Amino acid sequence: MAVEPLSDSSDFALRQLRLLLESLDGSGDAQLPPERSLSQQMGVGRRALRRALEVLEAEGRIWRRQGKGTFVGPRPPRTEMDLEALSSGTNPLEIMEARLEIEPALARLAALRATNGDIERLKHLAHKTATSADGDMDSRELWDGAFHRAIAEAAGNSLLFVFFDIMNRIRQDPTWRRLREQARSKPGQRHYVNQHGRVVAAIATRDGGAAEQAMREHLETVRASLLRIMTRPSMASHDESLNAPSADEQGRPAA
Repeated sequence: MAVEPLSDSSDFALRQLRLLLESLDGSGDAQLPPERSLSQQMGVGRRALRRALEVLEAEGRIWRRQGKGTFVGPRPPRTEMDLEALSSGTNPLEIMEARLEIEPALARLAALRATNGDIERLKHLAHKTATSADGDMDSRELWDGAFHRAIAEAAGNSLLFVFFDIMNRIRQDPTWRRLREQARSKPGQRHYVNQHGRVVAAIATRDGGAAEQAMREHLETVRASLLRIMTRPSMASHDESLNAPSADEQGRPAA
């Protein structure tokens, strides 16, 4: 049996798509089938289909996201950033540059705005980071992240907190976490614990300048540690980095 040729009429494709959208009204975040399936289902060519989809997207009837598909309705507000794309487009040293710009300022603001309850929470989290220093990687990451996040929250600036949160979420990438783990050492961990203590002490005494300086010194130590581990010959390739000797063997500060 002969196969009926697909129509090359963009107008016909547009009419067919409008009918499909009408049938999906009220379906919420409905997703259209892939282009290949739509083309066969409607009897239209792929070129005509794409042109019709462009018209509907311009009208706000659909929206498309590369690699994800075509969705019914207007494009939602961009409240969530594409963290995967951000993570793949940056590197740990760029993140450290951003942290050095933002977190010292957050520490200064926290010294000015933290409540007594905030300060008690920071002391508790500093203690937890200290007791987790000799624990497993997951425990260290958990309490260190909670400590820095609590300072960002105590600063009381919602916009700066958004920037901090983006950086912190990118830092949770498994590859980056392994990199930081390679840069850890017991002496370095103790040094970090002492630095955390100085940050909290400055916030507790409402000394914004001292809090900012203590946080900057802490992050500079972190950055130097990461830089050393990243510039080792064994870091020449990603695969080699995963098998590189641990920082414990090198006696270097922790990240």
